[in-house]
Amino acid sequence: MAPLFSRSPRPRPADRMVTLVGKPGCHLCDAAQDVIEKVCAETGASWEKKDITEDAELHRKYWEQIPVVLIDGAQHDFWRVDPRRLRQALGA
Repeated sequence: MAPLFSRSPRPRPADRMVTLVGKPGCHLCDAAQDVIEKVCAETGASWEKKDITEDAELHRKYWEQIPVVLIDGAQHDFWRVDPRRLRQALGA
């Protein structure tokens, strides 16, 4: 019988993908990118940037929240990125 509260192992930070959803000319997006670049360099996580003006679905979902940070496709944060919270979410 399997335990009721079994946990699957957490992915290593190096196996995680951080996505920044933003737009050109957004000062909050630039600040978020600075934090993401630093934390990902420290933890070994990968990151990518997506332009909300080039993707209708991203625009529909996140327009009022940019910048939005996703981890492995799930929304983690928006507007301001806290480096400590991002490190923790990555498992570092």
